[in-house]
Order: sequence, then structure tokens, then C-alpha cells
Amino acid sequence: MERSFFLLAYDITSDRRRAKIAKLMESLGERVQGSVFEAWLTAVELEKLVKKAQKLLNEKEDSLRVYVICATCRPRLKVYGQGSPTPPPVVTIV
Repeated sequence: MERSFFLLAYDITSDRRRAKIAKLMESLGERVQGSVFEAWLTAVELEKLVKKAQKLLNEKEDSLRVYVICATCRPRLKVYGQGSPTPPPVVTIV
């Protein structure tokens, strides 16, 4: 399955919910800022991630934003200061 590059950002009011969402995001992505992650995900992985996140979110208080960074736009991504964009996953054929 083809993977796409996503930027995921959340704003969670509850420390407990925030910790759970952070753990979920860390399982599939790379933390690049406090509540911002980059991830290479398949459509199925993204769908599962969003469904799990929605169960944790309080939709009246919290938000999760998911931005797809298309293949054409990715090379134009700029990082100023520390860090670099998360590289695509390495494929290992056994």
C-alpha cells in the first residue's frame, strides 16, 4: 500500500486525554513539536488512527487537524532551526 505524508496537530484541554492522544500519535508518527507530528501512513492506518483519536477527543473542547502533504509539495517543505522533515519509511524486502 502506498504511504502519504501527513502533518497531525492537536489541541487537547485535558492533560489525561492529551497524554493518550500523544501516545497514539507516537505509535505511528514522529513528534516534531509539542503537539505536532509527521507521519507516513497508508489510508488504512490513517483511518484507524483517526477513529481511535475520535474516541479519546472531547469534540466540544479538543481538536485534531490532519494535513496531507502531497508529493509535489513535500520537496518544498522548509525547516528553520533544529530538525528535518521525517524521511519516508525504509522498505526492507526479506
